[in-house]
Amino acid sequence: MPHNASPRVLSIIPPMTQLNTPYPSTAYITGFLRSRQIDAVQEDLALALVLQLFSVAGLKAVRERIDAIAPKKRSHQVRHFVEFFERYLATIGPVIRFLQGGDSTVSHRICSRGFLPEGARFAALDNYVDPDDPDGGDPLAWAFGALGAQDRARHLATLYLNDLSDVLRDAVDERFEFVRYAESLAMSQPTFEPLAAALSAPPTLVDDTLQALTIAAIEKHQPDLVLLSVPFPGSVYAAFRIAQTIKQRWPQIRAALGGGFANTELRELREPRVFDYFDFVTLDDGEKPILALLEHLQGQRGVSRLVRTYVREDDAVRYVNMMEGDIAFEDVGAPTWDGLPIDRYLSLLDMLNPMHRLWSDGRWNKLTVAHGCYWKKCSFCDVTLDYISRYETASAATLVDRIEAIIAETGQTGFHFVDEAAPPKMLRALAEELLRRNVSISWWGNIRFEKSFTPELCQLLAESGCIAISGGLEVASDRLLKLMKKGVSVDQVARVTQGFTEAGVLVHAYLMYGFPTQTVQDTVDALEYVRQLFENGCIQSGFFHRFACTVHSPVGQNPEEYGVKLIPLPEVTFAKNDIGFIDPTGTDHDAMGRALNKALYNYMHGIGLEADVREWFDSKVPRTRVSRHFISKALHSQR
Repeated sequence: MPHNASPRVLSIIPPMTQLNTPYPSTAYITGFLRSRQIDAVQEDLALALVLQLFSVAGLKAVRERIDAIAPKKRSHQVRHFVEFFERYLATIGPVIRFLQGGDSTVSHRICSRGFLPEGARFAALDNYVDPDDPDGGDPLAWAFGALGAQDRARHLATLYLNDLSDVLRDAVDERFEFVRYAESLAMSQPTFEPLAAALSAPPTLVDDTLQALTIAAIEKHQPDLVLLSVPFPGSVYAAFRIAQTIKQRWPQIRAALGGGFANTELRELREPRVFDYFDFVTLDDGEKPILALLEHLQGQRGVSRLVRTYVREDDAVRYVNMMEGDIAFEDVGAPTWDGLPIDRYLSLLDMLNPMHRLWSDGRWNKLTVAHGCYWKKCSFCDVTLDYISRYETASAATLVDRIEAIIAETGQTGFHFVDEAAPPKMLRALAEELLRRNVSISWWGNIRFEKSFTPELCQLLAESGCIAISGGLEVASDRLLKLMKKGVSVDQVARVTQGFTEAGVLVHAYLMYGFPTQTVQDTVDALEYVRQLFENGCIQSGFFHRFACTVHSPVGQNPEEYGVKLIPLPEVTFAKNDIGFIDPTGTDHDAMGRALNKALYNYMHGIGLEADVREWFDSKVPRTRVSRHFISKALHSQR
């Protein structure tokens, strides 16, 4: 690019991220750059890749790859695909259009159970048992009811796509997943070797398809700078493949890597080979580093004045950080979805639970109420990193201005507030401003279950459009919650969640197991608390995460305070985040996790709430120490 020329910036969402709505990073940075009169465009290659693979042409290409595999080496799912290949070709187009919100009449044929070829994923339907009629004939009738044909069809269509995803993984690319694509190549990998080997291997059909999509995007936009935003380890491999294609064909185009993966795992980057693909790697919020990069590319700023940016000099990695103030959260502008095909995203219905489905169902405009976390004390969290530690707010007026601008652009009024924990004071102000302006939206987001969320505030939030809330209960144990510095107790969580439920707001609980010093007894007691929360209608959905110790968390930085010893890492030149530890309690958390997830799956479908929690465990575990009516007593004590 000639010095002083006006650069064009292309931001790309690499595979794989969500399929129901655009990952918001490119929308944020594109909106910000345009607010500074910078020529900025964006593309979602994650969605484009899936739509290409899951098309008539894509399935024919998959079949060509399968024909080269000896029949005896084909998996059961691949053999099923070959047997019903013509049926797949006939149904793939209507199914995709239906999941995109068009061609709704095809739902009747999907629900007939004679239209779609049903592979192994449909066996999951056998898990659905009506708690009031366990011998009933239709396993989905109780979940969807007589009027739920559209939802029933979307669930069946989602199982159909999952079948096809299994075919791709078994026959075309063993790394393929809808979300965690090639995740193991990048997640906490101390060296670049696994990723380098994969990038130098012969391309798969998925690689070839992504290359063609990359070429089309570059030829369409003719950018000077390409930004690849990588939120998860499951997006890293594809981001490098995209950058590889760009460098091979257009070496003059500069490419920069940023996003959540870089911000957490590449903070000690020393691998020069990364810069065979990328010219720059930036950390933390992208606005200031990108402005500095653009000035650098225009000859207005030297390399030594870049901001939070890695470069390669003399075959060595150099970190450059000219200390400059970040762009205030109030001034980052409204995100824009211009250029993203918002009518082509797929509303998938993986889980029948009405709260759990929100993550994959519906096209949500993603927005942040505040930057960072106002609590920033939880011992399992990356509290030392900028995305948590730097807490900033914008005025309610500014937030509603952004909301109105997004509605005007997209025509859609659903919002997912993606904060680490939205502050109650800001949510109150936002709700009051929405009501004052008579702006009607539907929204959901993440909070801390703290006592500031009174029944009165829960009702106000519901009146402003709040339909669902998620929050961290983590390990449902007062001892461990205190050790975590969570700042809440089980009985407090019960009262807050009940307030939301009584206001008509769905509640999802983030749960955790495997925290340092957690015993089998702690786990059994935690499950009993969770059972009672479901039984009393306090929560409607939940998800158990296995605790992972990260180097940026208080546990990772001060393990002795939590009774554990860290396992030393090998020399790290690439990704560093998770770190192993030795817990003297010696609990078999893998076994615990199987029981917890089995119980939770059933609780979310209203099954097994009366059973003794010990029945979910494969081995003998102690009786719970929790009173069977602990939660109900906690709720009534406040009345």
